Amino acid sequence: MKINIHRSRHDRVIAGVIGGIAEHFDWNTNLARLIFVILAITPMFPGIIAYLILWLIMKDPIEN
Repeated sequence: MKINIHRSRHDRVIAGVIGGIAEHFDWNTNLARLIFVILAITPMFPGIIAYLILWLIMKDPIEN
């Protein structure tokens, strides 16, 4: 099963990773960012590393 998740072109703060995930799953972007920040500051979740990995593996925004 292949899931095509792209980084967001319009809803981005750094690279559009969280915006792309929120658009794909039809979530509120601000809530997704808040959840990611809360998870990122907990010691059990390596947030910065996860963000960088997602940035590398997610495709660039689709050209319209």
